[in-house]
Amino acid sequence: MNKKAEDFETLTRIDEVTLAACECCGLEEDCTPNYITKVKTSHSGKWLCGLCSEVVKEKMSKAPSTEMDEAVSNQRSFCQDFNTTTRVNPKLSLTSSMKEIVKRSCESRNCCPATSSKLKINRSRSCIPKIDI
Repeated sequence: MNKKAEDFETLTRIDEVTLAACECCGLEEDCTPNYITKVKTSHSGKWLCGLCSEVVKEKMSKAPSTEMDEAVSNQRSFCQDFNTTTRVNPKLSLTSSMKEIVKRSCESRNCCPATSSKLKINRSRSCIPKIDI
């Protein structure tokens, strides 16, 4: 009887699930304590949801010199910006997004003036100079 009680207690501990909140976006997930510990050890002691974890991995693979703490803090600030603008006022978010697109486009045009002159399309001549009706 004692052995059965110990086995039951062990199974209960294995199946324990706790609620963990992502330190970037705030998403809450049901996870086992072992999984939470595993995620925290791989992300500088911070628990991240699957999506934020993948974003951090992607940032680190694109810029190998980036440290884990820096990548996590970048993701956290992105999520905070998203939560304060997009969720509160979607129209303002669309305006801000369009502003960023235009800004990046202008920056990319201004960064390489030598190559931008090569990208101009020359005007071609028409085969038929005028159309008679």
